[in-house]
Amino acid sequence: MARPRVNKRAKTASERPRSRKRAVLYARVSTPEQEREGFSIPAQLAVLKEYAAQHGIAIAQEFVDVETAKKAGRTNFEEMLRFLRSHPAVDVVLVEKTDRLYRNIRDWVTIDDLDVEIHLVKENVILSRDSRSSEKFMHGIKVLMAKNYIDNLSEETRKGMLEKARQGLWPSFAPIGYQNTVSAEKKRIIVPDPTTAEMVSRLYEWFESGRYSLKDVSKMARDAGFVNPKTQRPVGVSTIHVILRNRIYTGSFHWLGRLYQGVHEALVPLETWENVQEILDGRSYSNIPVNVTSFRFSGLVHCGHCGSVMTAEIKKAKYIYYHCSRFKGKCPEPYVREEVLAERFVEALSKLRVDDVILSLIRQGILEAHGDERRERDETIARLRAEADRLQARLDTLYIDKVDGTITAEFHDRMSATWREERLRCLNDIDRLYSAEDALVDDGVALLGLATNAHRTFAERPNGDQKTLLNLLISNCSWAHRELTVQYRHPFDILVEIPDDGSSGSGPKKQPIQNGSLSRIRTYGRSINSRELYR
Repeated sequence: MARPRVNKRAKTASERPRSRKRAVLYARVSTPEQEREGFSIPAQLAVLKEYAAQHGIAIAQEFVDVETAKKAGRTNFEEMLRFLRSHPAVDVVLVEKTDRLYRNIRDWVTIDDLDVEIHLVKENVILSRDSRSSEKFMHGIKVLMAKNYIDNLSEETRKGMLEKARQGLWPSFAPIGYQNTVSAEKKRIIVPDPTTAEMVSRLYEWFESGRYSLKDVSKMARDAGFVNPKTQRPVGVSTIHVILRNRIYTGSFHWLGRLYQGVHEALVPLETWENVQEILDGRSYSNIPVNVTSFRFSGLVHCGHCGSVMTAEIKKAKYIYYHCSRFKGKCPEPYVREEVLAERFVEALSKLRVDDVILSLIRQGILEAHGDERRERDETIARLRAEADRLQARLDTLYIDKVDGTITAEFHDRMSATWREERLRCLNDIDRLYSAEDALVDDGVALLGLATNAHRTFAERPNGDQKTLLNLLISNCSWAHRELTVQYRHPFDILVEIPDDGSSGSGPKKQPIQNGSLSRIRTYGRSINSRELYR
C-alpha cells in the first residue's frame, strides 16, 4: 500500500502569518493655495505610508481633501466614511494629527461611532474603544481647541471689520451700485459703480412713487438691462427687495446692530430711503424690537416624564416657576422654583473635578508644546512677510517705470491698486496670526480650568452668563420627581470618570490613579495642537 504524500510546504497554525491590520489614509489641506505649494499633501502621505510599513499595516485606500475642516461635509471625508461602513475589515484610520482629521464636533462624534482605531501619527497616540478615559478626554480637549482657534480667528477678523465701520468705511464686499477700490491712503473703500449706480437710484425713484409693486420694479429693471454684476444675470424680485432695504445707499450703514455714518458717496437721499421703507412695511412706525423676558434655564430642561420642554412663568410679579409644557398631555410633575433648579445645576457642575496635580501636568504639557507651534507660526509669518516685501518691490519698480515713461499712468494705477490690495491682505493675515496665537495657550489652560471651577463660576455669574456656561458644558437635562438629570458634553463628561488620587480637593475620594497615568496625562497635554485650530 502506497504511503500518503506529505505536503512539505504546509505550515502549522503558529507558523502561518497573522492577518495584517487594514487601514485607510487621510490627508488634508485647507486651501488650494496650500495644495499648490506642492509639499503639504505629499509630505503627509509619505509620513503615513512610512508609519504603516513600520507597523505592518496594509493600506486599503487613500483619501485626500483640499477643504477646510471647520464644518462637516468635506467631499472625500464623507467618501472615507462610506468606505469604512461598507468594509468592516478596514478598522484603522491613519492621519497625521488631530486637526488634519476634524475641526468640528460633528465629525468627531461621527468617527467615534464607527468603532475604528485612529492613529495620530505625529502625536504618537492611538485611540480606540479601549483607550483610557484620560486619553479620550485629552483628545476631546484637542478637538475643542481646534475649534476654538477658528473661532478666535473669526473674532479677530470681526474686530478689524468693526474698526473699519467705526471709521466710516464699509468693511465688506461692495453691494450692487458700488465697487471696491483702494484709496490714496491705501484703505479699502467703496465708490459708486458707473455701470449700476444710476440704476439703483432709479429703483428708489420708481418705488417711492407708489405706482409700482416690487414685481413691477423688477420687470422695469430687467427691461432696462439691469443685471447682477457678479452673475451677469437679470436681477430678481428678491434682489430688488434687498437693494431697497439697504441703508448703505444713503451714505450711512448698519454693522453688527449699530448705525455708522459712512465716508462713501450716497446714491439716494435719506428722505427717499425712509419713504421707501414705509411703503415696504405697509405702515408707518418705528421698527423697535419687543423686549421679551429672558429666563435663565429656558430651553435647557426637558420633562423627565414625557420629554416636553420645561417652560417658565412669573407668579406674583416676582417668583419664577418652571413646569412641563404638557405638549404631550397631562404631566404629574409639580411646578419648581428657579432657585431650586439653580441649586441642582450647581450640584451637577461640582461633579466636574480635575485633580490639581493632573491640571498642573496638563498645563505644563501645553506650555511645552507651544514652543514648537510658535516656530511653525513664525514660518508662516515669514512667508507672508516675504510675499509682502516682494509686492512692495514690484510697486517700487512700477513707480520708477511710470516716472521713466516706460508704462502709461493708467497701467500703473491699475496694477498698483491690485498689488497694494494683495500686500494689504498679507499684512492683515500676519496681524491675525499674531492676535490669534498669543491667546492660544491661555485659552487651552482656561478651557481645562473652566470645568474645575464651573460650579463656583456658575454661582457668581449673572443670568445670561449662566445659560452660556451651561450650554458649553451640558447637552441634555431632564427634571422628574424633583431631581435633575444631566448629560455632560464631550469631553467634559470624562472629567467625572478621571480618578482622583486624593492629593487635593474634598468630598468622597475616587480610586487611586494607576501607575504611569500622570506621565501619560502630561504627554497628552504636550501633544495638544495649538497652531491652526479652526480654519
